[in-house]
Amino acid sequence: MDETAIATKPDWLNNRAKVAGERTEDVEDDDGGDDECDDEAWDMLSRSFRQAQTVLDENRALIEEVNSNQESKIPDNMAKNVGLITRIHGNISEVRSIYSDLSVNFTNIVCNRRESPQSRRRWRRG
Repeated sequence: MDETAIATKPDWLNNRAKVAGERTEDVEDDDGGDDECDDEAWDMLSRSFRQAQTVLDENRALIEEVNSNQESKIPDNMAKNVGLITRIHGNISEVRSIYSDLSVNFTNIVCNRRESPQSRRRWRRG
Protein backbone atom coordinates (compact mmCIF):
# COMPACT_ATOMS: atom_id res chain seq x y z
CA MET A 1 0.00 0.00 0.00
CA ASP A 2 1.42 3.41 -0.88
CA GLU A 3 1.99 6.24 1.59
CA THR A 4 -0.93 8.38 0.35
CA ALA A 5 -3.40 5.63 1.10
CA ILE A 6 -2.09 5.38 4.64
CA ALA A 7 -1.89 9.14 5.26
CA THR A 8 -5.32 10.10 3.89
CA LYS A 9 -8.57 9.10 5.51
CA PRO A 10 -11.23 7.77 3.15
CA ASP A 11 -14.43 9.82 2.73
CA TRP A 12 -16.43 7.47 4.94
CA LEU A 13 -14.01 8.24 7.80
CA ASN A 14 -14.15 11.99 7.22
CA ASN A 15 -17.96 11.90 7.15
CA ARG A 16 -18.27 9.58 10.13
CA ALA A 17 -21.06 11.60 11.80
CA LYS A 18 -23.31 10.83 8.86
CA VAL A 19 -22.29 7.17 8.87
CA ALA A 20 -22.61 6.72 12.64
CA GLY A 21 -26.01 8.41 12.70
CA GLU A 22 -25.90 9.05 16.44
CA ARG A 23 -24.53 12.55 16.69
CA THR A 24 -27.50 14.84 16.30
CA GLU A 25 -25.76 18.21 16.55
CA ASP A 26 -22.32 19.67 17.01
CA VAL A 27 -21.71 20.78 20.57
CA GLU A 28 -18.69 22.84 21.54
CA ASP A 29 -16.66 21.06 24.20
CA ASP A 30 -14.46 22.89 26.63
CA ASP A 31 -11.66 20.34 26.68
CA GLY A 32 -11.77 19.00 23.13
CA GLY A 33 -11.51 15.45 24.50
CA ASP A 34 -14.31 14.09 22.33
CA ASP A 35 -12.48 14.90 19.12
CA GLU A 36 -9.42 13.16 20.49
CA CYS A 37 -11.51 10.11 21.34
CA ASP A 38 -13.03 10.15 17.84
CA ASP A 39 -9.57 10.32 16.29
CA GLU A 40 -8.35 7.54 18.54
CA ALA A 41 -11.27 5.29 17.58
CA TRP A 42 -11.04 5.98 13.86
CA ASP A 43 -7.25 5.63 13.80
CA MET A 44 -7.49 2.31 15.63
CA LEU A 45 -10.18 1.08 13.20
CA SER A 46 -8.18 2.19 10.16
CA ARG A 47 -4.98 0.63 11.45
CA SER A 48 -6.69 -2.68 12.25
CA PHE A 49 -8.50 -2.86 8.91
CA ARG A 50 -5.27 -2.11 7.03
CA GLN A 51 -3.45 -4.77 9.01
CA ALA A 52 -6.19 -7.35 8.32
CA GLN A 53 -6.31 -6.41 4.63
CA THR A 54 -2.55 -6.94 4.32
CA VAL A 55 -2.86 -10.46 5.70
CA LEU A 56 -5.90 -11.18 3.50
CA ASP A 57 -3.98 -9.97 0.43
CA GLU A 58 -1.15 -12.36 1.32
CA ASN A 59 -3.70 -15.17 1.61
CA ARG A 60 -5.06 -14.32 -1.84
CA ALA A 61 -1.57 -14.72 -3.30
CA LEU A 62 -1.00 -17.97 -1.40
CA ILE A 63 -4.32 -19.39 -2.60
CA GLU A 64 -3.46 -18.51 -6.19
CA GLU A 65 -0.14 -20.33 -5.76
CA VAL A 66 -1.90 -23.37 -4.27
CA ASN A 67 -4.34 -23.43 -7.20
CA SER A 68 -1.50 -23.12 -9.70
CA ASN A 69 0.40 -25.95 -8.02
CA GLN A 70 -2.71 -28.11 -7.99
CA GLU A 71 -3.41 -27.48 -11.68
CA SER A 72 0.19 -28.30 -12.64
CA LYS A 73 -0.17 -31.81 -11.17
CA ILE A 74 3.61 -31.84 -10.65
CA PRO A 75 4.31 -33.87 -7.48
CA ASP A 76 6.87 -31.38 -6.09
CA ASN A 77 4.49 -28.45 -6.58
CA MET A 78 1.63 -30.34 -4.96
CA ALA A 79 3.87 -31.21 -2.01
CA LYS A 80 4.57 -27.48 -1.53
CA ASN A 81 0.85 -26.95 -1.04
CA VAL A 82 1.01 -28.50 2.44
CA GLY A 83 3.25 -25.69 3.66
CA LEU A 84 1.27 -23.04 1.76
CA ILE A 85 -2.02 -24.24 3.24
CA THR A 86 -0.44 -24.18 6.70
CA ARG A 87 0.54 -20.53 6.13
CA ILE A 88 -2.99 -19.74 4.94
CA HIS A 89 -4.39 -21.31 8.10
CA GLY A 90 -1.98 -19.27 10.25
CA ASN A 91 -3.00 -16.10 8.42
CA ILE A 92 -6.68 -16.83 9.03
CA SER A 93 -5.90 -17.16 12.74
CA GLU A 94 -4.02 -13.85 12.61
CA VAL A 95 -6.98 -12.08 10.95
CA ARG A 96 -9.31 -13.54 13.58
CA SER A 97 -7.00 -12.20 16.28
CA ILE A 98 -6.86 -8.74 14.63
CA TYR A 99 -10.65 -8.53 14.52
CA SER A 100 -10.96 -9.83 18.08
CA ASP A 101 -8.54 -7.17 19.34
CA LEU A 102 -10.34 -4.53 17.29
CA SER A 103 -13.66 -5.50 18.86
CA VAL A 104 -12.29 -5.33 22.41
CA ASN A 105 -10.46 -2.04 21.82
CA PHE A 106 -13.43 -0.41 20.12
CA THR A 107 -15.80 -1.56 22.86
CA ASN A 108 -13.46 -0.10 25.49
CA ILE A 109 -13.32 3.25 23.67
CA VAL A 110 -17.12 3.37 23.38
CA CYS A 111 -17.61 2.42 27.04
CA ASN A 112 -15.08 5.02 28.19
CA ARG A 113 -16.77 7.62 26.01
CA ARG A 114 -20.21 6.86 27.43
CA GLU A 115 -18.86 7.24 30.97
CA SER A 116 -17.49 10.70 30.18
CA PRO A 117 -19.81 13.64 31.10
CA GLN A 118 -18.80 15.59 27.97
CA SER A 119 -19.67 12.69 25.71
CA ARG A 120 -23.18 12.42 27.14
CA ARG A 121 -23.82 15.93 25.88
CA ARG A 122 -22.44 15.19 22.46
CA TRP A 123 -23.73 11.68 21.71
CA ARG A 124 -27.42 11.19 22.18
CA ARG A 125 -30.20 9.40 20.42
CA GLY A 126 -31.96 11.51 17.78
